[in-house]
Amino acid sequence: MTTEIEVELVSAWPGRCESLRLGVPEGSSVADALRRAGELGFAPAATADITCLAVFGRAATAATLLHAGDRIELLRPLLADPKQRRRDRAGQKRF
Repeated sequence: MTTEIEVELVSAWPGRCESLRLGVPEGSSVADALRRAGELGFAPAATADITCLAVFGRAATAATLLHAGDRIELLRPLLADPKQRRRDRAGQKRF
Protein backbone atom coordinates (compact mmCIF):
# COMPACT_ATOMS: atom_id res chain seq x y z
CA MET A 1 0.00 0.00 0.00
CA THR A 2 1.38 3.40 -0.97
CA THR A 3 0.94 6.49 1.14
CA GLU A 4 -0.42 9.61 -0.52
CA ILE A 5 0.95 13.07 0.14
CA GLU A 6 -0.80 16.35 -0.62
CA VAL A 7 0.89 18.96 -2.80
CA GLU A 8 -0.30 22.19 -4.37
CA LEU A 9 0.20 23.47 -7.92
CA VAL A 10 0.11 27.23 -8.40
CA SER A 11 0.07 29.23 -11.62
CA ALA A 12 0.16 33.02 -11.26
CA TRP A 13 -0.13 35.31 -14.27
CA PRO A 14 -0.95 39.00 -14.50
CA GLY A 15 -4.63 39.31 -13.67
CA ARG A 16 -5.23 35.72 -12.62
CA CYS A 17 -4.07 33.04 -10.22
CA GLU A 18 -5.02 29.37 -10.26
CA SER A 19 -4.17 26.66 -7.76
CA LEU A 20 -4.98 23.02 -7.22
CA ARG A 21 -4.37 20.77 -4.24
CA LEU A 22 -3.94 17.13 -5.13
CA GLY A 23 -2.83 13.86 -3.67
CA VAL A 24 0.05 11.96 -5.25
CA PRO A 25 1.79 8.77 -4.13
CA GLU A 26 4.77 9.25 -1.83
CA GLY A 27 7.97 9.36 -3.90
CA SER A 28 6.30 11.17 -6.82
CA SER A 29 8.16 13.71 -8.91
CA VAL A 30 7.05 17.11 -10.19
CA ALA A 31 6.35 15.46 -13.58
CA ASP A 32 4.04 12.93 -11.88
CA ALA A 33 2.12 15.74 -10.17
CA LEU A 34 1.80 17.68 -13.44
CA ARG A 35 0.51 14.58 -15.21
CA ARG A 36 -2.03 13.93 -12.44
CA ALA A 37 -3.17 17.56 -12.44
CA GLY A 38 -3.63 17.42 -16.21
CA GLU A 39 -5.79 14.30 -15.82
CA LEU A 40 -7.94 16.24 -13.35
CA GLY A 41 -8.43 19.04 -15.89
CA PHE A 42 -6.07 21.65 -14.40
CA ALA A 43 -5.31 23.52 -17.64
CA PRO A 44 -2.07 25.25 -16.53
CA ALA A 45 -0.48 21.83 -15.88
CA ALA A 46 -1.16 20.73 -19.45
CA THR A 47 0.59 23.79 -20.89
CA ALA A 48 3.38 24.13 -18.30
CA ASP A 49 6.91 24.74 -19.55
CA ILE A 50 9.00 22.11 -17.75
CA THR A 51 12.01 24.44 -17.83
CA CYS A 52 10.12 27.02 -15.72
CA LEU A 53 9.28 25.21 -12.49
CA ALA A 54 9.94 25.88 -8.82
CA VAL A 55 9.12 24.28 -5.50
CA PHE A 56 8.66 26.94 -2.82
CA GLY A 57 10.58 29.45 -4.96
CA ARG A 58 13.59 27.22 -5.64
CA ALA A 59 14.28 26.08 -9.19
CA ALA A 60 13.05 22.54 -9.84
CA THR A 61 13.08 20.05 -12.68
CA ALA A 62 10.50 17.51 -13.75
CA ALA A 63 12.51 14.88 -11.84
CA THR A 64 12.48 16.76 -8.50
CA LEU A 65 10.97 14.54 -5.80
CA LEU A 66 8.09 15.93 -3.81
CA HIS A 67 7.40 15.99 -0.08
CA ALA A 68 4.12 16.42 1.77
CA GLY A 69 2.91 20.02 1.61
CA ASP A 70 5.16 21.11 -1.28
CA ARG A 71 3.97 23.99 -3.49
CA ILE A 72 4.87 23.53 -7.15
CA GLU A 73 5.02 26.88 -8.94
CA LEU A 74 4.43 27.03 -12.68
CA LEU A 75 6.50 30.04 -13.74
CA ARG A 76 6.57 32.23 -16.83
CA PRO A 77 9.75 32.21 -18.91
CA LEU A 78 11.98 35.28 -18.55
CA LEU A 79 11.58 37.82 -21.32
CA ALA A 80 15.06 39.25 -20.72
CA ASP A 81 18.13 38.27 -18.71
CA PRO A 82 17.98 40.30 -15.45
CA LYS A 83 21.77 40.70 -15.28
CA GLN A 84 21.92 42.07 -18.80
CA ARG A 85 19.03 44.48 -18.08
CA ARG A 86 20.93 45.85 -15.04
CA ARG A 87 24.08 46.29 -17.17
CA ASP A 88 22.05 48.12 -19.80
CA ARG A 89 20.51 50.45 -17.23
CA ALA A 90 23.90 51.11 -15.61
CA GLY A 91 25.37 52.05 -18.98
CA GLN A 92 22.67 54.61 -19.80
CA LYS A 93 23.51 58.26 -19.43
CA ARG A 94 21.76 60.05 -16.61
CA PHE A 95 20.66 63.64 -16.82
